[in-house]
Amino acid sequence: MNLLLILPILLPMVMAMISVLTGLDRARSGMLAVFGALLHLCASGFLLATVVDHQVLVLWMGNWPAPAGICLVADYLSAAMVLITSVIYLAVMVYSGKEITPHQRRSGYYPLMQFLTAAICGAFLTGDLFNLYVWFELILMASFGIMIMENPGSRLTSAVKYVTMNLLSTVFLIMAIGLIYGLTGTLNMADLHEKVAQVDNTALVTGAALLLMMAFAIKSALFPLFFWLPATYHTLPVPVAAFFAGMLTKVGVYALIRLFTLVFVTDVAVTHTLLMVMAVLTMVSGVAAAASQMDIRRILSFHIISQVGYMVLGLAVFTPLALAGTLVYLIHHIIVKANLFLVSGLIQRATGSFDLKQTGGLYQTHGLLSLGFFIPAFSLAGFPPLSGFWAKLLIIYACLEAGHYFLGATAAVVGLMTVFSMIKIWTEAFWKKKALPVDSPVEPLVDIPFQLMGPVLCLCLLTVLIGVFMEPVLKFALVAGEQLMSPHQYVLAVKGGG
Repeated sequence: MNLLLILPILLPMVMAMISVLTGLDRARSGMLAVFGALLHLCASGFLLATVVDHQVLVLWMGNWPAPAGICLVADYLSAAMVLITSVIYLAVMVYSGKEITPHQRRSGYYPLMQFLTAAICGAFLTGDLFNLYVWFELILMASFGIMIMENPGSRLTSAVKYVTMNLLSTVFLIMAIGLIYGLTGTLNMADLHEKVAQVDNTALVTGAALLLMMAFAIKSALFPLFFWLPATYHTLPVPVAAFFAGMLTKVGVYALIRLFTLVFVTDVAVTHTLLMVMAVLTMVSGVAAAASQMDIRRILSFHIISQVGYMVLGLAVFTPLALAGTLVYLIHHIIVKANLFLVSGLIQRATGSFDLKQTGGLYQTHGLLSLGFFIPAFSLAGFPPLSGFWAKLLIIYACLEAGHYFLGATAAVVGLMTVFSMIKIWTEAFWKKKALPVDSPVEPLVDIPFQLMGPVLCLCLLTVLIGVFMEPVLKFALVAGEQLMSPHQYVLAVKGGG
């Protein structure tokens, strides 16, 4: 049963190797990628169902005993993150069949995306700090390869910014790992839960925690370390941007949640207060910057930053309800943000531009596309009964329950400012009439293939279903929050797994 833990990592890797070795044409490589994504979704679903039955699953690689060996661990949080990764992976693979060019396919698009998916799942499932670093480096290599697979000259500047900031993050991470190992003699997270509390030099422990915080703040695009994201995502092919927008920053957020609930909880007055400050500044700066943009992808990129602030705010408040809200927010945001980037590609396909000034009239000509934008956009803004309403409500209520009234008010105001950006896109791209050239009084209608529209509508349906059937989602999230606040099950499962 514990072998289920390896499947979300192994399946994409096997599919990547098959893609490389067979050298299939565009149609067959796309079908293989979709088939692999379906297998991944099934494996992730079985993993989540098994975790619900058994609470925590542990797999020790090579049968080395705890805490020396490499282990994979799945609890409610990590299993949910693996499942939502597989959902976005499948949607993007289906969308890619019509969107990527032959040159992108020959440049290794499918194998790189499959290796990236495997690395992301590895980061979610690892129970070891050093292997978390290894998975992050694999994510960096795969994502950099995807960024420069076509027209590398046009993306080189943004790719260099992306890699430079991630290398800086790596330096912080390696320094922290060395310091932690020197203080405790272990890098297993469950073992660190006990060993860190026994270290006499609490100042060094806090210093290591702050180094890790800076490393993962860069990967999460927290203030003031987020400038690489809006300089990068708007230059990428649409399916790549959708997958990056949905998943990459969330791996950093996941790492923060895991380490600052399981390991570094001895000095929350310093660590979690700093996280609180960074979260607020991230929320405000991201939504303010988005308000001034007219490129759809740049608006959405800045809103990634803003919404990450909500997730980290739930971690900083550090109560079971706040952590449950963070998990709900993660799931909601991954779905709607990936979907909005997919929609941006359809807007560009229908109007010929990502610039809102050059778009218009889509409400009259593309009804399904209008619906495909409306649902995730206003879920992002927090309109009931969509998933974003409940996610924001949980975070705000947790802030108020903990006595952080200023934080709750800030989260509410940022939500209102998000509404402004979504209404701006709706008004410019869908509601207003598009200005036509004088010599072309009637613009030809551009059909959108169902292979592109289908993933968008499926993600919209998922957003609605999560919002309408929030009760089971909330129950799951509350159990996850309790697990994070009281990690004895996690520690016992890992240390008894040898």
